Amino acid sequence: MKIHIPITIGFLVLGFFAKAQYWQQEISCEMAINFDDEKHQYTGSQTLKYKNNSPDTLFKVYYHLQPNAFQPGSMMDIRSRTIEDPDPRVGDRISYLTPEEQGFLHVLRLSQNGKALQYKEIGTILEVDLAKPILPGKRAKFEMTFHGQVPEQVRRSGRNNKEGVAYSMTQWFPKMAEYDIYGWNADEYIGREFHGVLGEWHVSITIDSAYTLGATGVLHNAKNIGKGYLPEGRQPKRPDGDKLTWRFKAENVHDFAWVADKNYVHTTRQVENGPLLHFLYLNEPDLKDGWERLPEFTERMVQYASSNFGEYPYPQYTVAQGGDGGMEYAMITLITGQRKLSSLVGVTAHELMHSWYQMILATNELRYPWMDEGFTTYTSARLMSHLFNPDEDTRTGRYYDGYISLANSGKEEPMSKLADHYNTNYAYGAASYNKGAVFIAQLGYIMGDEALQRGILRYYDQWKFKHPTDIDFVREMEKTSGLELMWYHNYMVNTTETIDYAIDTVQANEGRTWIDMSRIGNFPMPLDIDITYTDGTQTRVHIPLRMMRGAKPAEDDITYAVAIDWPWTHPVYRLALDVPLESIAKVEIDASGRLADVNRGNNTFSRQGDIEIPANN
Repeated sequence: MKIHIPITIGFLVLGFFAKAQYWQQEISCEMAINFDDEKHQYTGSQTLKYKNNSPDTLFKVYYHLQPNAFQPGSMMDIRSRTIEDPDPRVGDRISYLTPEEQGFLHVLRLSQNGKALQYKEIGTILEVDLAKPILPGKRAKFEMTFHGQVPEQVRRSGRNNKEGVAYSMTQWFPKMAEYDIYGWNADEYIGREFHGVLGEWHVSITIDSAYTLGATGVLHNAKNIGKGYLPEGRQPKRPDGDKLTWRFKAENVHDFAWVADKNYVHTTRQVENGPLLHFLYLNEPDLKDGWERLPEFTERMVQYASSNFGEYPYPQYTVAQGGDGGMEYAMITLITGQRKLSSLVGVTAHELMHSWYQMILATNELRYPWMDEGFTTYTSARLMSHLFNPDEDTRTGRYYDGYISLANSGKEEPMSKLADHYNTNYAYGAASYNKGAVFIAQLGYIMGDEALQRGILRYYDQWKFKHPTDIDFVREMEKTSGLELMWYHNYMVNTTETIDYAIDTVQANEGRTWIDMSRIGNFPMPLDIDITYTDGTQTRVHIPLRMMRGAKPAEDDITYAVAIDWPWTHPVYRLALDVPLESIAKVEIDASGRLADVNRGNNTFSRQGDIEIPANN
């Protein structure tokens, strides 16, 4: 069957992009705390060595004091009580916490290179005036003592979670804020995401010996600990009521988290050529089956993710029952554990993938939450398909439906908004998780899934441990595909414009067929037009956008042709086929479902017998 399609033959110009100048701050942090489980309080010391790799002179530094959010009248409290759709895990409960139930974190003493500093505590931020400015390329040593209390209210961190875990110690210490190309990231803690300086951590935790701990980093005094960290039969003996010091070390991380409970079961599983996996869960009969089966699935997750998204670089990873749902930290995740196996595996898959997009790539979640949550949603969906349905087409997922519902809801806000500043939790969640996942999945539609996969690995290899921005990601995709993609970034991130294309008419014209299409939404995209003939054969015609400056290569085992490009200024387009209309059974825009078209009801034309059914009927 002969098909005549107007085709523009162009040259894909692969630009030689100079790598942007790059710098980031670095720290080495030593902390030691003494924990009082009767008062739910702790005292600690911190020595932080800081190097200013920026081109700027620093006159101030800032620390995060996130437990202060768990006090009546805090920004987290007020935001939770005034937003349209508050998180039910918080609601108005912070406003009712008594002094004994509240969280707090206070710096008692702070010095720079031995000189006492002036500082003030404002909400969850400590503002510090330096005794001496830190010049570019210079170092400073900060020493402090601090005092904290673990809140009764659990929002990621806290004590006595709903499943009975004693301590979820996350976002719990004075943490140096990050200084980057945007300046200081001294954002108040409202309950969303976080950012930090990558470095080396040495943390010692002294606590009642009855507790079993899991944490960021590798335990360096296992011979003194036992608790399953040594082979059975080599457990140290110690008197009841004694305290025990756990010593952990971690490298190339930007946070440190730990959990503790007297009733934890601790198991391990070694990933071949990979990390040692730790599992901590409460010793309860109804949890045993799921948690005993979870290690096998987690090992397979790490192997698949390392092959497809970049090799996991750390020596260990811990999955611990704790927190208030699922929350990722460096080398550890906290998840609620009273779940069916499928849910247990699902939440672990999602939190594990955060290790790639929040911990290793270390993107600023406050500024780009969709680059973490969205990319994690996309990759964890692929991970779950690998585990449970390896023959499934993973090019799309339920996140498409979530995004399209948002786009049609009237509540969508641009993904360029800071994480805490969305008007509704719904808009934040649907944009960051669902639209963020569509952002990366839909690139497969634009540039081809093979190029997308290569781009994902290239992005990881080029930017791990470097705090990449959204532009860094897009540029790697451009280098991989040879296409221009900044237009796509602009529409997806900075606007709420929607994609909606329609087949208007399919008509005969002197033995040929004209397919007239229109762009109804303001978001321009390239199109794949699938044509099915009455004899069962198929052809795919790709219509690139002119501003892509190229075209997607052929995919699948289907006859493929590239038509004249569609300028974004033109609302209509005519595709002329050198075949009679009677030979065509069906014409469809995007049969793969990878185009996030908000109204697919006008995407198809079909003929049933002698009856023609236009797409927009």
